[in-house]
Amino acid sequence: MHRRHVAFVASDATEAQEAMKRLKARYDHVEPEEADVIVALGGDGLMLESLHRCMDRSVPIYGMNRGTVGFLMNEYSEDDLRERLDRAEEVQLHPLRMLAEQTENGGETQTALAINEVSLLRESRQAAKIRVKIDGVTRLEELVCDGILIATPAGSTAYNLSAHGPIIPIGAPLLALTPISAFRPRRWRGALLPHKAEVVFEIVEATKRPISATADYTEVRDVRRVTVYEDRSLASHLLFDPEHNLEERILKEQFLP
Repeated sequence: MHRRHVAFVASDATEAQEAMKRLKARYDHVEPEEADVIVALGGDGLMLESLHRCMDRSVPIYGMNRGTVGFLMNEYSEDDLRERLDRAEEVQLHPLRMLAEQTENGGETQTALAINEVSLLRESRQAAKIRVKIDGVTRLEELVCDGILIATPAGSTAYNLSAHGPIIPIGAPLLALTPISAFRPRRWRGALLPHKAEVVFEIVEATKRPISATADYTEVRDVRRVTVYEDRSLASHLLFDPEHNLEERILKEQFLP
């Protein structure tokens, strides 16, 4: 596909801003609202931000690494950009939708989307106590922990990996359910779930043991019940060089020392 209308966006980092100036001087470009492809210059944080902003427009995003972490980014090069865009392979990602019911504000429910993960974390010195239900069935009556998260395949190499969760190939119809510093059940390491599963976290002693819920970078504090499911009505579109596609990156990550 020949992509005619290219827009450039960049993180605030000096390296990214300078790269954007050089690329704008070299290639014709439009504003992001008019583009049929966006080139994002920065790290994974900028990529997540860009994907969230463009989700309702289905505009594909081609990232080039000018940041610290660049798992979702291609290698940076200023040469043959339009040819690279034409050769790029597209990966479609469906986000997780989080419905977080708060203990205060009349039990108000906040909603947010996550491309990487939804995580629950304790807010105080006391351990969290969380009941876990999957498709209406209680699978854990009480998980005593610092928290728990549910990650997409794309997010399985992010916070999920740091919490010792499994890496999921990008094409797998799975989600990773991973505890964060679990105390009881002591040997529970998490689970792989079908991507269509609906997961409900009920907070035990929510007032005494407050917990926050975060979908990527949207945090809701003092929750008592959190529902998470894959929203297949929405999709994000990433572009990768054929030799650096996301599936290959996830596979390679599992063999790193």
